[in-house]
Amino acid sequence: MEFVRPDSLQEALATKAERPGAVPIAGGTDVMVELNYDHRRPEALLDLTRIAELATWSASGGYVRLGAGVPYTRLIDELGDTLPGLAMASRTVGSPQIRNRGTVGGNLGAASPAGDTHPVLLAVGAEIELASARGVRRIPATDFYTGVKRSVLEPDELITAVLLPVAGTAAEQFSKIGTRNAMVIAVCSLGLVLRDGRAGVAIGSAAPTPRRVSGAEEFLAAELPWDDDAPLPDSLKRRFAELVAAATEPIDDVRGTADYRTHALGVLARRTLTWAWDDYRGSVRACA
Repeated sequence: MEFVRPDSLQEALATKAERPGAVPIAGGTDVMVELNYDHRRPEALLDLTRIAELATWSASGGYVRLGAGVPYTRLIDELGDTLPGLAMASRTVGSPQIRNRGTVGGNLGAASPAGDTHPVLLAVGAEIELASARGVRRIPATDFYTGVKRSVLEPDELITAVLLPVAGTAAEQFSKIGTRNAMVIAVCSLGLVLRDGRAGVAIGSAAPTPRRVSGAEEFLAAELPWDDDAPLPDSLKRRFAELVAAATEPIDDVRGTADYRTHALGVLARRTLTWAWDDYRGSVRACA
């Protein structure tokens, strides 16, 4: 196995065009595990850690462009207030050592249904920036995932950035259930965003791909008392939980049964909606 270390993005894209079988590596928190267990043996590893533009972020016009190589720790420290939902998800990733190395770009590249950042990216309406020697394209997160650990990423492409709206007065929440309280792969997870009369809802580790729950989004948009500073009725939260649970397509595995995942997501849905609504009411009052 060869190890290729380009010094620029252009060099990396040229290498990927010439050697589409080369596997990109930045933090290595997924790739190295697969190599150690001999689950894959690529012809080459393409080290992206010298490419400065992948490890930067910028904000403009109400959006953040997050470089694919920005580690979770920096995201939490530098963008916790700007992208609170993504920061919440990032805090649940592995251990401090993993968060120091791992990246959102790597999470997307792996495209695991259990990836922690996926529900938030879907719920906020993020776009994924893909680059190759042929050019650059942006894909809505809803169109990115195509199957279990599969995506629209072409063999000659690299994930270069993610574009997300600044939270502003929106309420963003992420919740996750695992077999223990830390350093664990999600049994199921949920991302929720409330923004200006609209809702974004997405689930993880409960279907072949992370997915948005459009029925639950439409329900919240129509039924939430957006102009009323009152707690939500239990009937509304129960119906929301039913819609989220109905959108699952889970499996039985070592982390949990399909029935448990469906039940747990209903519980997560009720709790997360309560937290998000409290946050939303607080932000509206602060701006009044």
